[in-house]
Amino acid sequence: MNRSTGTDKTQSSTLYDEVPWSDSIYLRILDACAYNASVEEMADLILGIDPILEPVRARKAVRSRIDRANWMVTTGCKQLFAG
Repeated sequence: MNRSTGTDKTQSSTLYDEVPWSDSIYLRILDACAYNASVEEMADLILGIDPILEPVRARKAVRSRIDRANWMVTTGCKQLFAG
């Protein structure tokens, strides 16, 4: 997986832009969604991405993790326990 670089060509976050496997991140994302946290709050507080400096990257990273968390809850668990 590749890390994204910020506008100054340095790595701007310790997290990958693509979705790695991490149960705690997905649980935190689901919890934040339940409390109606904004994308900006989730990007900053959970993923460590500054949404002001990198708004597109922040939205993309949060959206991909929300999608993965929803898949885990609705489909993934069913597939795991189906057999």
